[in-house]
Parts: sequence; C-alpha cells; structure tokens
Amino acid sequence: MKNPTPDAGHEMAIGQLANQASTKVQTIRYYEQIGLMPRARRTAGNQRRYSKDNLQRLQFIRHGRELGFPLDSIRDLLDLADMPGQSCEDADHLARIHLAEVESRIRRLESLRGELQRMIHECPGQGVGNCRIIEVVSNHQLCTQHGEHGQDHR
Repeated sequence: MKNPTPDAGHEMAIGQLANQASTKVQTIRYYEQIGLMPRARRTAGNQRRYSKDNLQRLQFIRHGRELGFPLDSIRDLLDLADMPGQSCEDADHLARIHLAEVESRIRRLESLRGELQRMIHECPGQGVGNCRIIEVVSNHQLCTQHGEHGQDHR
C-alpha cells in the first residue's frame, strides 16, 4: 500500500477518518508515531488532513489487526502490497507463521478449558474448605511444576 499522497479536494479530519475506519483517534496517532501510517498533511491551522488512500491504508491495518497479525507483520504486508508484481511467497510465509501461532494459542486455550472443566467437575460444592477450584488456584506450584495449566490431572 503506497504511502498516500494528499488529494486536497477529498481530505478529512482525523475524527472523520477514525469514524470511517471504525477506529480511535489515539490509534491513528499511534500508527503515525510508529510509521505504519504516514504523517498527516497539516493545514495552516495545524489540523491533520487525510486522504482516501489514508483511509484504505488504515482499513488494511485494522483488518490485519482483526486477523491477529502483529504490527511488525502488518508493516511487512504493507511493504509487500507496495510491490504488486512480486511473488506472494513472503506474504504466504507471514500468514503461515501467524497460523502456527494461532494454532499454538488454540492448543493452550483448549488445555486451559480442560483444566477449568475438571476444576468445576471435581468441586464438591460443599464449602470453600473442600473446594477444588480454590485448591487449584491456590497451588501455584501446579503451574510452575508443569509449565502450563491443564497438566495437573491429580
């Protein structure tokens, strides 16, 4: 996605850009600060002005974030988008890395879900003194001994 060039006839203020992209003004400023978004053109009154290209770039970033891509990967994808004639091998590689991370996170969450289900199932519900949930949450060594939740099966 090429760095946008201003189109003075169709520019918008930062609030309008934020509204159209369903994001926060602070997020736009942050993306400018870290270089994901180019610095906005300023009016004589020092107000930021954004073009339709800025909106498209922001929507690209936002959708990448919704897909869970880290900002560094989004930066790389933006760079790749600026070279439409290139092979998409690098984009594919970034997506495969992200997919592997998502699958790993899913495995950890499934393990966590199993442990929570066991805690609930094993809790006799009679009183806190016999509560399996309190016992497991209180026993920090279970997590540190096994490295992850869900590995203490009693």
